[in-house]
Amino acid sequence: MIFAIEEINSSESLLPNISIGYRIYDNCGSTLSSMHAAMALMNGDERTLGRSCSGQSAVHAIIGESESSSTIVLSHTTGPFKIPVISHSATCECLSSRKDYPSFFRTIASDLYQSRALAQLVKHFGWSWVGAINSDSDYGNNGMAIFLAAAQEEGVCVEYTEKFHRTEPEKLTKVVEVIRKSTARVIVGFLAHVEMNNLLEQLSIHNITGLQFIGVEAWITADSLVTPTSFSVLGGSLGFAVQKANISGFADFVIKEFWETAFQCTEKNRDNVTVKVPCKENLDLTELKDYNDDVAELRYSANIYKAIYAVAHSLQSLLKCNSQGCDKTVKASPWQVVESLKKVNFTIKNGDQVWFDRTGAAVARYEVVNWQLGPGGSVQFKPVGYYDASLPPGKKFVLRTEAIMWPGGKTEVPVSVCSESCPPGTHKVLQKNKPVCCYDCVPCAEGETSNTTDSNDCTKCPEEYWSSQNRDTCILKTVEFLSFTEVMGTLLVFFSLFGVLLTVLVATIFLINKDTPLIKANNSELSFLLLFSLTLCFLCSLTFVGRPSEWSCMLRHTAFGITFVLCISCVLGKTIVVLMAFRATLPGSNIMKWFGPLQQRLSVLAFTLIQVLICILWLTINPPFPFKNTEHYKEKIILECALGSHIGFWTVLGYIGLLAILCFILAFLARKLPDNFNEAKFITFSMLIFCVVWITFIPAYVSSPGKFTVAVEIFAILASSYGLLFCIFAPKCFIIVLKPELNTKKHLMVKTQSQETPHCRMLGSPEFPLLSKDGDITIGGAFSLHSHITKPPLTFIDTPKPLICSRINFREFRFVQTMIFAIEEINNSSSLLPNISIGYKVFDSCGSTLSSMRAVMALMNGQQGSLEKTCSGQLSIHAIIGASESSSTIVMLRTSGVFNIPVISHFATCACLSNRKEFPSFFRTIPSDYYQSRALAKLVKHFGWTWVGAVRSDNDYGNNGMATFIEAAGLEGVCIEYSESISRTDPREQIARVVRVIRDGSARVLVAFLAQGEVDILLEEALSQNLTGLQWVGSESWITAGHLATKRHSTILTGSLGFTISKSKIPGLREFLLRINPSQNPQNHLLREFWETTFGCSFKTNQGGQAQGRQCSGLEKLENVNNTFTDVSELRISNNVYKAVYAVAHAIHNMLKCRHWRGKENQLCTWKDNLEPDQVLKHLQSVNFTLESGERVYFDQNGDPAAIYELVNWQRNQAGETMFVTVGSYDASLPNGKQFTMNGINITWTAESPKRPRSVCSESCLPGFRQAVIKGKPLCCFSCIPCAAGEISNSSDSAVCSKCSLEYWSNEGRSLCVPKVVEFLSFEETMGTLLIIFSLFGASLTLMVSFVFFRFRDTPLVKASNSELSFLLLFSLTLCFLCSLTFIGRPSEWSCMLRHTAFGITFALCMSCILAKTIAVVVAFKATMPNNTVPQCTAPLQRISVLSCTLLQVLVCVLWLTLAPPFPHKNTAYATEKIILECALGSPIGFWAVLGYIGLLAMLCFILAFLARKLPDNFNEAKFITFSMLIFCAVWITFIPAYVSSPGKFTVAVEIFAILASSFGLLFCIFAPKCYIILLKPERNTKKHMIGKNHAVNLKYIK
Repeated sequence: MIFAIEEINSSESLLPNISIGYRIYDNCGSTLSSMHAAMALMNGDERTLGRSCSGQSAVHAIIGESESSSTIVLSHTTGPFKIPVISHSATCECLSSRKDYPSFFRTIASDLYQSRALAQLVKHFGWSWVGAINSDSDYGNNGMAIFLAAAQEEGVCVEYTEKFHRTEPEKLTKVVEVIRKSTARVIVGFLAHVEMNNLLEQLSIHNITGLQFIGVEAWITADSLVTPTSFSVLGGSLGFAVQKANISGFADFVIKEFWETAFQCTEKNRDNVTVKVPCKENLDLTELKDYNDDVAELRYSANIYKAIYAVAHSLQSLLKCNSQGCDKTVKASPWQVVESLKKVNFTIKNGDQVWFDRTGAAVARYEVVNWQLGPGGSVQFKPVGYYDASLPPGKKFVLRTEAIMWPGGKTEVPVSVCSESCPPGTHKVLQKNKPVCCYDCVPCAEGETSNTTDSNDCTKCPEEYWSSQNRDTCILKTVEFLSFTEVMGTLLVFFSLFGVLLTVLVATIFLINKDTPLIKANNSELSFLLLFSLTLCFLCSLTFVGRPSEWSCMLRHTAFGITFVLCISCVLGKTIVVLMAFRATLPGSNIMKWFGPLQQRLSVLAFTLIQVLICILWLTINPPFPFKNTEHYKEKIILECALGSHIGFWTVLGYIGLLAILCFILAFLARKLPDNFNEAKFITFSMLIFCVVWITFIPAYVSSPGKFTVAVEIFAILASSYGLLFCIFAPKCFIIVLKPELNTKKHLMVKTQSQETPHCRMLGSPEFPLLSKDGDITIGGAFSLHSHITKPPLTFIDTPKPLICSRINFREFRFVQTMIFAIEEINNSSSLLPNISIGYKVFDSCGSTLSSMRAVMALMNGQQGSLEKTCSGQLSIHAIIGASESSSTIVMLRTSGVFNIPVISHFATCACLSNRKEFPSFFRTIPSDYYQSRALAKLVKHFGWTWVGAVRSDNDYGNNGMATFIEAAGLEGVCIEYSESISRTDPREQIARVVRVIRDGSARVLVAFLAQGEVDILLEEALSQNLTGLQWVGSESWITAGHLATKRHSTILTGSLGFTISKSKIPGLREFLLRINPSQNPQNHLLREFWETTFGCSFKTNQGGQAQGRQCSGLEKLENVNNTFTDVSELRISNNVYKAVYAVAHAIHNMLKCRHWRGKENQLCTWKDNLEPDQVLKHLQSVNFTLESGERVYFDQNGDPAAIYELVNWQRNQAGETMFVTVGSYDASLPNGKQFTMNGINITWTAESPKRPRSVCSESCLPGFRQAVIKGKPLCCFSCIPCAAGEISNSSDSAVCSKCSLEYWSNEGRSLCVPKVVEFLSFEETMGTLLIIFSLFGASLTLMVSFVFFRFRDTPLVKASNSELSFLLLFSLTLCFLCSLTFIGRPSEWSCMLRHTAFGITFALCMSCILAKTIAVVVAFKATMPNNTVPQCTAPLQRISVLSCTLLQVLVCVLWLTLAPPFPHKNTAYATEKIILECALGSPIGFWAVLGYIGLLAMLCFILAFLARKLPDNFNEAKFITFSMLIFCAVWITFIPAYVSSPGKFTVAVEIFAILASSFGLLFCIFAPKCYIILLKPERNTKKHMIGKNHAVNLKYIK
C-alpha cells in the first residue's frame, strides 16, 4: 500500500500536484478492533472540533480489511458517511449487496464465483459425495451456503457440513471426529487461514491422511501451512487461488522493513539499551527466498496495489487533473469518490485492467493450484488450470488433469461416491432420509429391464418378451408347447408308434388267420375296421405333439373325435352283433336279417357321419386356432390350440362318451351269454377302462397348465386306445398264436369269456444511399426501410434488374431518424468529438440478405466506379450501424469483417453473433438471444406450461434463438410439441400449413420467436383460419410492436407475454422527428415516399400536370399523426440505435485522444488522415460511458451489452386500447434463482381470461400407476401405466413402482400392498363342499351296507362271503371315505402328517382285507380238490395276514414321520399373486413308498382275483374283486400324471377324487351284487341255492 502511494506521489501523470497520505491501523483480526480502527480513521487525531460534527472526514477512502467479518463491521460503520471502503481480500458474497454496502468496493472477486467454481471442480472429477467444513464467520458461512446450492445444481451431495471458529477447540474436536468417521474421501474446506491451520494440527495429531482436500483462496497458497508433517495431510490438495502478479520495483522497496522479524535482531530501544544481537546495515531480504511475503507470490499485495490506484484514478477524475496539474479548489468529498470509483477503468503497469462491476467487485479470475512435492522435497503450489468467469460457458474452467498429483502421490483420481453405480438390470431407488446421491440398486421386477448404468426406472418388456436373468435385456419368452424333441414328447410319440405297431401286428395276425373259426366268429369285417380305427387313434395323438399351427389345431381335435367315434362305432356294432346273434339262436328267430353285414356297415357309417357333421359345424362356425397364452405364466408363452368353440369341443367329447356308455351298457348286459358269444365280457372291460380314463381326464384336463394339458389328453387317448386293443384283441391273439388248439369250431361252441490485385473497378452499377451527409468520419447505416422486396426474374442472359423494395416501414424509418438525430446531437456537442464532424450513409436492406449484401458492398466501395489505385485504398466508412435482422447482419459481417469494419447492431439478437472467432468486428446494443431464450424457458416453466408449441423465423435469428430455447426448455423439463419455421417469402400454402399445425396441436401455449415480417404474415393467416384461444409467448422482436396492437389482432394477441428490452426516453427526439419534411431535401425519394404514405397523398403529377390522387402540399403537420413513426412512448430499439451511434463517437473520441488544449476552453481532437476502421474496432471494445439518461454503455468480451429484460403483458385499458404492461423482469447478471422475478401486477391471459391457461401433454398419474415415456414422444408425454402385478405406487406421478414383499400382493388399484390370498381347498368353497358330500355319502353308504350285512349276518351269502373280512373291509372303506376329509381345510402341522398317513394306512388295511378274501377264495377252491394238501386259510391266519400287511404300511409311515414328515408350506413360486398353502411331502420317497405299497397290494389282489375268475359261482367273489381292482388300478395310474401336473388346490382335489373314486369302485364292485341278492333276491340267499348252482360243472371239476 505504501509502495503504491509513494509511486503515485512520484508520478507526473497521475495526480501530478496532489500528494496522498495514509493512516494505518491494526485490527488484530478482530471485529472489535475493526470498529475502533474505523472510528479512528473517520474522526482523525483531534479530540475536539471548533465546529459541528458534520465536518470533513479525516480520510477520503479506506483500504481494507483482510477478513470479511471485519470488513462488514467497517462498511456498516463508514456506510452512513459514504466513505469508500476497498478491500483486497474480503470475498464474502454478502458484501455485493449495494443496498446494504453502497460504498463498498473490492479488488478481489466475490465468493459467488469461487463457490460455484468449487462445485464445478468437484463435479468435474465425478465426486458426488463430499464433506464440507467452513469457518463459523461471514466469510465461511456465506461461501459455504453458495457452494452447497451450486453443488446441488451440479448433482453433488454433501455428507456433512461442519463449522467452527478459531476460539472453539471443542467444536474442532467434534469436526475431526466427524471427518474420521465419514465415508466421503473429498473434503471442501471453506476456511480462513487460521481455522485451516488449527484443523491441520488436529488432523496431523490424529494421523488422518489420504483425504482429498479442496481449498479456497484463503489458505490454498499459504506458506505458513507448509510444515514437516502437513504434506501427509494436505498433499495433493486442489483449490482456487488469486492470480499472481508482478509489480516492478516492489522487490527493491520492500527491503526496508521487517528487519527484526526476519533476522532476529533488535535496534536500540528508547532507553538506548542495546541487546546482544544488533541489526546490521548490510542485511539483504533477498536471502529470504522462502519468506511468507516473497515477492514471487504477489497475490493479495497486487490487490492492494490495484485498490490504491483505483482511489487515485477516481481522484484524478474528480479533481479534473491534466498534464498541467489538478484543480485544488475542488473539494473531493468521500461520496464523490464513491461515485467516481464506479466509473474507473484503467490498466496498471503490469497490464491488468482495473474496473468494478455493478456490485463493486473485480472480475473473477482464479488459478487452480495443486500441492505437489518439488525438487529437494519442497512443497510447491503448482498451477494446473484456471477459472475465468468473464469467459463464455464451456471456456470458463480449464484443467490439466494429467499435471495433478493426488493424495499419497497417486496418479489416479480418487473416488468419492455415496453409492456405487447401478449396473444394467437394476434401477436406482433413493434411500429414505438420504441425499439423492445415496440410493439402493434394486433389481428390476420380472418382465422389466434396464440396459444402462444408473437407470432411474425399469422398462417393461413387450408382451411377447421377458427379462433376461440379469434383467438387462428383453429376450423372447420361451414358447412352450409339447415338442417332439423333449423327453415327454418323445415318450408319447414312442408309445403312440408302439401302439400303431402293435395294432398293425394284430391286424397282420388276424389277416393271416382270417379263415380260422375264432376270427370268423368275432366278426372279422368289424374287427379289421376296429383295428384300422385304433391305428388312426394312435396316430391322431401325434397331431397333438409339435408346434400348433392353424391346420394342426383344426386337425387334432377333429381327427381325434372322428377316429374315436369310428372306433366306438365298431365296438358298438360288435356288441349289437353279439346280442343279435344270441337272439338268433332262439327258436323261430330271424333277427339277424335285420342286422346283417350291410346294416352293420350302415350303423358304423351313420354313427361316424354324425361326428363328422359336428366337426364340420365346429370348423365352420368357430374352429380351433393357435393361441399364445400369456396369462397363465408371465415368464413364458404357452402356445396352445384355443378351442374356438368350447361347445364344439365338449359336443365332440360328449358324443364319444355317449357311444361309450351305450357300448358299456350293452356289453354289460351281454356279459353272461354263452362262451361262444362272450366277446361282450372283453368289451365290458375295455369300456370300463375307457370310461374311467376319460372321466378322470376331465378334472386333470381342466386343471393342468400349458403343455401338460396336451400331455394329459394324449395320455387319455393312448390309455383308452391301449385299453381297447388289449381288452378286445389280446385274448384272441393269445389263443391264435399260443393256443392254436383252442382255435377250433368245436372248442368255440363251449368257450367261456376281452470435398490476383489489378486496379480497382466496380463490377456493375454503384448503389446510392437513400440518406447521406458528408463528415470527417462517416457512419454507415443499414436498415429494413421497406418490408417488401420484389426480385426480378433471372434469365442468365441479360444483366439482372435492380431489386425493388416497397411498403415503407415507419418503425425502421424512425430508427434511421434516431441515428441521424444522435449524429446531429454529437456534431453539436462541445465535449464529444468537438472539432470533428460525423457524416452518414443510409442504405435499405429491405429485410433481405441479398439487399444487405448490396448495402454493405455499397458502404465499403462508395459510389466511384473505378479507382486509380489498388483496392486496398481508404474505405468510405468507419463503422456501420445495423442491420435489424440477424441473418442480414451475418451476411454484412462476413463481408465487412475481412476489413475489420465494426458493425454495431441495434436489433440483431442471434446468439451465434457472440462468437468472437467468427465475428470479431461485431458489437450490439441489444442483448443476445442466448439470454432471451433462457428467459423464455424459465417463463414457460414458471407458469407450469410443460407442453408448448414453437414457431420461428426461418433465418439465423429464429433458428438460433429457437435452438437455444429448446435446449433451455429441455433443462427446465418443458417439452416442445412442434417446432415450425416460416419466412416472409414463403408461399401462402406454407403459412397456412403452419397455422393448421398450430391449430390442430394440443399445446395451448405458443412460443413465437419471429421477426416482425413473419409475425405480420402469420397473423393474417391466423385471422383467416380463426386461430384463437392460444397463449402467445413472444420474443423482443415483435412483443412491443405498436402496429400489431390493434383491435383486429386483439382476439389473437390479447394476453400475450414476452421479454423486451427496457424502454427509455431520448430528450428532443420527438421534436426532431416532427420536423421531418420533404422540403429538407426535395429530391430525396425516401422522404417523399414517407410523406405520401403518412398523409395518403401524392407529389406525382400526370402528363397534364394534374396530381395523381390527393396532392401533397408539404405543409401537412406530423403533430396530427399518431403512428409508429411519431410514437416515442415505447423507445426501446430506437434507444439501441442511439447508444450505438454514441458508442462509435466515444470510441473515436478516445482514439483521437480528444482533450483540453492549453488556452482552449473546449476539448480538441487530433485528426488523423488515415483513420482505419480497425482502430475504431479496438477502441470500441473498451468504451464505457454513461448517457444523460443515466444508462451505462459498455460491451463485454463478446461485444454484448448486459442482458436485462422487462416482461410485458398485452392488456387492454378501459378505452379498449392495447397496453404493454410490465409484469416482471429478467436480469442475467444475477445468480440463478434471482434472475427471473414477477412484480405482482395481475396478468391478463389469452381471451382476457382471469384464469391461467393449462398446457401439459399428459395429466398426472394417479397412485397405482407409474409414468412410462411414450416411444417417439418427449419426456413430458407419458402414459400412466398401471403397476405390474405385485408392485404399487402410493403417490402421484410416481416414476417407478415398488415391489411388494414376498407375502404381500398389490391391491386392485395397485396403490397398496395387501396380504396375498392364501389358497387351499377349504370346506366353504363349492369344490370342497361337493367332495365332503361325496365323502360323507360314501361313508354313509358303507355304513348302510355294514348294517345290511350285520342284519343278515346269519344268511348263507354273508357267511360264504367271509363275514369277518367283509366287516373289516367295510370298516376300512368307511375310514377311506373319511380320510379324504383330512385333505380339506387349512393345512397345519398335524393335518399334513395325518392326511397322508391316514390315507396310506386305511388303504393298506382295505387292500389287505381284499387280498385276504381273494386268497381265501383260492384256498377254499383248492380245498375241494381230491388229495388236497393245501393248508386251510383259517380265520386267525386271515387276521394275521391283514395285520402284518397293515403293520408294514404303519412302519413305512412311522419312518416317514420320523425322518422327514410332511409339513405346511407356503408355495409362492407357482402363482405370484397368491400363496398356495399346501402340505409339502417332506420326503417324496416316503410318499411314493406309501403309494407304491398300496399299488403292490392292489396288483397282487388283481392278479389273484384274475386267476380265480373262473371258479364256480359259489366261490366267484373273485370276479367282483377283479372288476374292483381293475377300476382301482386305472384310477391310481391315471392319478399320477394328473397329480404331478395339477396346480395348487387342484392337486389336493385330484387326490381326493382318486380316493373317492377307488373307494366307490371297491364298494360297488364287491358289495353291490351281494346287497342286490340280500335285499332284492332273498330267495337266492339260501344254502341250497348256493350249493346247487351249476352243480354239474362243480362235479366236472371235482372229477
